[in-house]
Amino acid sequence: MQYQTALTIKSTNKKTGSIPVSTTTAKTCPTTCPFNNSNAGGCYADSGPLAIHWRKVTSQERGTNFNSFLTKIENLPPGQMWRHNQAGDLPGDGTKLDGKACNDLSKANKGKRGFTYTHYDPLLYNNSKVIQSMNNAGFTVNLSGNNAAHAIALKKKYKSAPVVSVVSSDHFDNRKNSYKKEGVHFVRCPADYNEKVNCKSCKLCAIPTRTSVICFPAHGTGKKRINNLLEVN
Repeated sequence: MQYQTALTIKSTNKKTGSIPVSTTTAKTCPTTCPFNNSNAGGCYADSGPLAIHWRKVTSQERGTNFNSFLTKIENLPPGQMWRHNQAGDLPGDGTKLDGKACNDLSKANKGKRGFTYTHYDPLLYNNSKVIQSMNNAGFTVNLSGNNAAHAIALKKKYKSAPVVSVVSSDHFDNRKNSYKKEGVHFVRCPADYNEKVNCKSCKLCAIPTRTSVICFPAHGTGKKRINNLLEVN
C-alpha cells in the first residue's frame, strides 16, 4: 500500500503547539475503529480544515510517499518531539499493521521523540508485537481506548504499552482531573482544561513508559455523535 503522508513542520494547532505533525492517508484507518467514517462517524478529523487537508492527502494531492516522509523525519533536529498522525493511523491495511514499514518509521525516529495513537487491534495478527517493538525503540505508540472500560482492559492486558482513551464530554463533570478505577490511574488531558498547555509543553503522550491513561473528552462539532457512540463509563 502507498502510505501517502504529509508533514507539517510547524503546526498552528493550539492543542499540539508548534511542533511537527503528520497526516496520513485515511486508507490506514482500522475498519473496526468506532469513530471511522465508514462506521457511525464521529472522528474529530472528519470536519473543519483538517478534514479538507486529510482528504487531499488521501487523494495524493498533498504529501509524499512514505520513503520521502521517512527522510524528512530523519532530518528533524535531535531530540525533536513530533506527533505522527493528527489524522490517519500507522502503516497497515486497516486490520494488520505493516511490520516493516512500522520498523522503518521507528528507525527514522531514532534520536527524536515521535509519538502517536493507534486503533489497530493488538489482539489481531502480530499487531501487539509491532507496537511493543516501536515503543521499545523509542517511538511512543499509545493504544487507543474507545471508552474508560476498554482502556482498563487494554491497560491490564498490555502493561508494556501506554494507553489513551476517548471519553464522553461529561466524563469529568463529577470527577477530579485524575482518578483511579479498578487500579488504573486516569488523567484528563491537561490541554482540555488549561488553554496554556499543549502537546509541546505537556509531553505526557510522548512517554512510552507512562502508566496513567490519558483521557480526551469528546469535543468539537462531532461531540454529540461521539457521546452517542460511547458506552456509559
